[in-house]
Amino acid sequence: MNMKESKAKAPYRYQLFLTTALLTMMGVVLGGCNLLTAPSTIVESPQSSVLFPLNSKAKYHISWTMHQNLPVPQDAEMLNVVEEQFGVDLDIWNLENNKYESLLDMKLAQGNIPDLFRIRQPQDLLKYQQQGVLAEIPVETLNTYAPNLMRIIHEQAPAYQKAGVIDGKYYGIPVINPTNIYRTPVVYRQDWLDKLGLTVPQTLAEFEKVIYAFTYNDPDGNGIQDTYGLSNEGMNVVFGAFGQIVFADQLYFGTKDGKKVIGALEPEMKEALAYLNKWYKDGVIDSEFVTGENKGGYKHLSHAFINGKIGMTSMGNYYHWIQDGDYEDWRVEPDGKVVKSPAQAAFNVKELTAKLPEARVVFGKPFTGPHGQRGSKGNDLLMSFTAIGADAVKEPGKLEMILRILDEVSASPDPDKAASMTYGVENKHWVWTPAEPRNIVIMPPYDTMFGYQNTIGANIGMTVPLKQTGEQEQWAATLHLDQDGIYNALEVATPALAKYSDLLIRLKNKAYIAFISGERPLSEFDEFVQEFMSAGGAEVLSEANE
Repeated sequence: MNMKESKAKAPYRYQLFLTTALLTMMGVVLGGCNLLTAPSTIVESPQSSVLFPLNSKAKYHISWTMHQNLPVPQDAEMLNVVEEQFGVDLDIWNLENNKYESLLDMKLAQGNIPDLFRIRQPQDLLKYQQQGVLAEIPVETLNTYAPNLMRIIHEQAPAYQKAGVIDGKYYGIPVINPTNIYRTPVVYRQDWLDKLGLTVPQTLAEFEKVIYAFTYNDPDGNGIQDTYGLSNEGMNVVFGAFGQIVFADQLYFGTKDGKKVIGALEPEMKEALAYLNKWYKDGVIDSEFVTGENKGGYKHLSHAFINGKIGMTSMGNYYHWIQDGDYEDWRVEPDGKVVKSPAQAAFNVKELTAKLPEARVVFGKPFTGPHGQRGSKGNDLLMSFTAIGADAVKEPGKLEMILRILDEVSASPDPDKAASMTYGVENKHWVWTPAEPRNIVIMPPYDTMFGYQNTIGANIGMTVPLKQTGEQEQWAATLHLDQDGIYNALEVATPALAKYSDLLIRLKNKAYIAFISGERPLSEFDEFVQEFMSAGGAEVLSEANE
């Protein structure tokens, strides 16, 4: 939502722009439009608006995984609404997002498979399919019982329709995040730049000048040398100045001369590492960069930045860095009137200014490297997959029920129902704006309550690729974050990548940390590449190019 890892799970302002034309399209639930079909072709969907009946007396117990910022209580208000509507018991697995894969794998090792199976990293779909913990989802069943969900994917993200197909069979419904067209921002302490008489750097040389000043010229004015230029998240912008991304949850592939390459192995990375090694020796990089900028809790918070330790980062998404007054947004006044007023600081900026009221931030473009390249990390539109656990299909009718629920909570064609499934009860948790186009406004106290959707059991579905055009997204478009993003050129896994990915990521991270800290000389970079290739990298690269 992310969030927006999923549906931009920022709790401060949510907007849902629903045009009449789009609602008309979605309202024709099964009106003959092509939906996803078997892997090789697209055929007409059933011409009936009536779903095949399920046993109305059935009482299914359905285990359900989802994106979470906070645990979902089993008696949560909106969870009860869904359970009563469908006559089921939903068992939400509260798996902390920061540790999702390890917690999920622990459950799987104990023989517990969730019925609604969230696969956070797209490259893990093949891994879980090979483990035998996923069920095939017959395409006809999917189109029949999740018609609205599949129609939106077909209409808005047709290139991804077959992303969940393995060996001709459908295993994963693609979760497409429309706001991932925006890359990660490059953020600086504006007040530090002003105090030191510096401007936002445009080149690597200018960036070097800024981070040395952030370290040695006492930007916080406390008379103590206790600040640094950057930490690990900012390093990706340095790698981006040489055309690649290195530090990520998955291996980042690039394209060079028409072929897939693994960015971390490219020879220009030696040049990038030489800069980072020098800066680390000179004390410009946070000495604790190995443990990361986030120290727990919500994963997009840069505590190193919030605590005034570093002056530059590239962490999170644009909506994690909203400052007071960045744009006009809707809010509900105490008397219930819905008005427009300046946006309020969110996430990192909110935490930063609570500690340091004088602090200000500014976005900059990724700086240009010596060969004219620049970029920051882009999160692929294919954010994750939603799958069905292998045990769910053992109970007659359960798969169909899960898809019906998923369709309702993710893609209801009724705008009021869609809003309620995502944000809660109208006039209690949210209201519509008084003017067209209709947007959703979160009511106090929920508008400033972190993770309130989880605590009320709303938003249990998956993100759908409907264009977001609320005030927050309009503001994002003015930042030009749709430019200079470096995206992974391989969004899904090959068999070799599924087999070797975890090992190769650990090997890569260990080597890069050693090169940056000086524990390993840069003269051994080519040796590292050979180690990587011998550990399965050669097979991964070969399959990626087949």
